[in-house]
Amino acid sequence: MRPALSDYQHLASGKVRELYRVDDETLLFVASDRISAYDYILDSQIPDKGRILTAMSVFFFDLIDAPNHLAGPPDDERIPAEVLGRAMVVQQLDMLPVEAVARGYLTGSGLLDYQKTGTVCGIALPPGLVEASKFSEPLFTPATKAELGQHDENISFDAVVELIGAERAEQLRERTLRIYVQGAEHALGKGIILADTKFEFGVDKDGDLRLADEVFTPDSSRYWRADDWKEGVVQQSFDKQFVRNWLTGPDSGWDRGGDTPPPPLPPEVVDATRARYIEAYERISGLKFSDWIGA
Repeated sequence: MRPALSDYQHLASGKVRELYRVDDETLLFVASDRISAYDYILDSQIPDKGRILTAMSVFFFDLIDAPNHLAGPPDDERIPAEVLGRAMVVQQLDMLPVEAVARGYLTGSGLLDYQKTGTVCGIALPPGLVEASKFSEPLFTPATKAELGQHDENISFDAVVELIGAERAEQLRERTLRIYVQGAEHALGKGIILADTKFEFGVDKDGDLRLADEVFTPDSSRYWRADDWKEGVVQQSFDKQFVRNWLTGPDSGWDRGGDTPPPPLPPEVVDATRARYIEAYERISGLKFSDWIGA
């Protein structure tokens, strides 16, 4: 008989996830249907989003050749029935205080940095790059790991060294770029560009670095259609950039520069976001979301 969620001690809430203690060595990592943008948790939820993120993470944890935090299968008997399909049993790790970001293309905050300084996280780039320009090789562009309600900030590699030491920083950069290349090559084989992504890593009790949290989900990555890619224009995406674009567009009526939180998403934006997330999962994994566990 499966335990109830109330049997576990609730440890923390994030923008999307809830964390519970299973025992002294393992945690329950539950993905909700909440969606965040511009450091706000929106009033609207995206149906099945937590299940999609979990399904995508499980697929890539299995595909990627790197140690990760999984401590059981997605139907592990320790997972309560009420969160089955949106939860993972994971190892407790000592998490690194760095967002490990890999970029293969210039967009988002990287583009803003480049336009101001000609660099991204202290990495000098050639002149003339534009929105969606492809780098000659992927970049490791770390960021601070902000508290809930605060904004992650891009930092240099030297700042990472100050935070976690030179040896661990070098290991983090190498692991981040290697995993990104694996994921990007797989996605491109499915007709999808993985423009950038962010990872979280932790250290286990033996001192080994492990990939944690989520991996290559539409929440943590930018996915573009390879056939439609064109430099100089904003790409059509399979990720939550679609939500960001609506929030900052004329239809939302939201003043991002003010103190007012974002408005609820209209039903058509909710439905379109869910459809994009599912399409990303199905195209990249080759699996049907309807076959994923839970409901």
